[in-house]
Amino acid sequence: MRSQPNIIVTGTPGVGKTTHCEGLAESTGLKHLPINDIVKERGCHDGFDEEFKSWIVDEDKLLDAIEDEVKQGGYIIDWHACDLFPKSWIDLVVVLRVDSTLLYDRLKARDYPEVKLQENLDSEIMEVLLQEARDSYDEEIVVELTSNTSEDMESNVERIGGWVKQWRKDNAGNAQ
Repeated sequence: MRSQPNIIVTGTPGVGKTTHCEGLAESTGLKHLPINDIVKERGCHDGFDEEFKSWIVDEDKLLDAIEDEVKQGGYIIDWHACDLFPKSWIDLVVVLRVDSTLLYDRLKARDYPEVKLQENLDSEIMEVLLQEARDSYDEEIVVELTSNTSEDMESNVERIGGWVKQWRKDNAGNAQ
């Protein structure tokens, strides 16, 4: 058993995943695991998609690359997908949501190609990632949080920090 929880923070690009993860890592001592960086640094991809300006992720290589670390616990997984991570690895799935007008502005500011911008807006509007989380994990560990403002983010980080504190208390006997 793990002595530290693993959390996935997921959502459409531009919802504030990385900012949330950095704040959480700072307040809880858990390690931020930015999957985009892992994909690049550890070669867990099949090349680069020019149209979408993103890496083509090899999910098997990715899981192999992080398995030993994540199985020990203590990680905040930062990625726009969650369904590939085994249920046994994950204790909480946080799906960040944002108003589509705000999301459009955030993605535009990142110079997203129009096709990628539109796909991500559609994904947010259709609640694709929320549904993916609900389909992949037990309902009681999936939490949907709004991330429109910095106040939302602070409140979310505080709330998740409280969850981590409780998880540690409830699982104190699990340390190996």
